[in-house]
Amino acid sequence: MPPAWLPCANLIAPKPSPPLNFEPSCGVRRSQRSTSAIKCASNPSDESQRGEAELKIGSPIVIIEALPALKTATPMSSLRANTGQVKAGDVGRVVARKPKDVWAVRLAIGTYLLDGKYFRPFTEEE
Repeated sequence: MPPAWLPCANLIAPKPSPPLNFEPSCGVRRSQRSTSAIKCASNPSDESQRGEAELKIGSPIVIIEALPALKTATPMSSLRANTGQVKAGDVGRVVARKPKDVWAVRLAIGTYLLDGKYFRPFTEEE
């Protein structure tokens, strides 16, 4: 026990955490390690219409419409006007998936964040 003259001697110990078998009242079940899993259902017909099911990291893509602006995929991203650097028909490769149908795509001029409506998966028939 620390001496009374130390400022930390008068501190109260923090409340203990709830036991591992604690069940919250909201209905979410937790495992013994306090992790929870939520499975979201999606409509497979929506994914197959646009080809999202085919897109994964490393997939080649083709730009179908020139973007008005380009957002870099760096940790501190910047927005640049597209003055002809990226045109329809340019080919790139998916590097990462971001929220809301935004993808990090490596193009010949650098890595940029692109909305899914501006490109489609590259097929071998092309």
